[in-house]
Amino acid sequence: MTGNDHLTDTVGSSALLHTWQAASIESVWLRPGDWYTPATEALVEALEARLDTAPAAFRLGQARSESGVGITEAIDDMAVLFRSAGFESAPIRSIRALCEGWTHGSVAAPSAPQMTDPESGLGTAEYLTQRLAEVYGTAGRQGSSVTQTHALVIIDVSVLDSDPWQRMARNAAVGQALTGAYGDGHPMARLGDGLYAVLVERGTRLGRGIALLRDHISERATTMRVGNLMRQPPRVWIESLPETHAYAHELIESMVR
Repeated sequence: MTGNDHLTDTVGSSALLHTWQAASIESVWLRPGDWYTPATEALVEALEARLDTAPAAFRLGQARSESGVGITEAIDDMAVLFRSAGFESAPIRSIRALCEGWTHGSVAAPSAPQMTDPESGLGTAEYLTQRLAEVYGTAGRQGSSVTQTHALVIIDVSVLDSDPWQRMARNAAVGQALTGAYGDGHPMARLGDGLYAVLVERGTRLGRGIALLRDHISERATTMRVGNLMRQPPRVWIESLPETHAYAHELIESMVR
């Protein structure tokens, strides 16, 4: 049974719930069959009854996390609901509750090695290290030097705070900005809170690309209303790669925090 089938069979499902699902699947949701959860109905009911939506948002965040949905997708999905209901954006209190619920569900879920960071949607440090191994292996077979052909672009938007929802919102925004700038599947990773790395090829346009990337991240932060949660302007610089993959691994580990 698909998510649409479930909604069709649910007695009393509101028009807003159907509108939210359709708009989310069309714009931000990755797998249509796993969109529905009873927590979506609870959130719609709270919104339509003009109640505090934060408790229902917490339950939705928990449900999303337990089903393996990343925080970026969960935030974007809830934003679709509030836009569908005629609001300019989701309330900060409900976004915070969604993130807190997502964190709670993540802690409760069985831990397993991951190659994708769920908060940003980017790779993990382990993923980037593996992609670097491929680059060094190719260079070795071709007789070229990675130090001459590739580099890391490092992005630092970190600020001092201890709020988990702010951290997740920040990582989600930068993750979307980097994916938009480089495309899906490009080697990049979140190395820590507010710190990211992108593996790029060296070339004459690399310096200009850095400036454009800095502007792109700032614009995405403004769009997602998290500009106040990150360093402005972001720090972006080119990090040279060492001669061997072993040293590159050490470099990545030194930046993980």
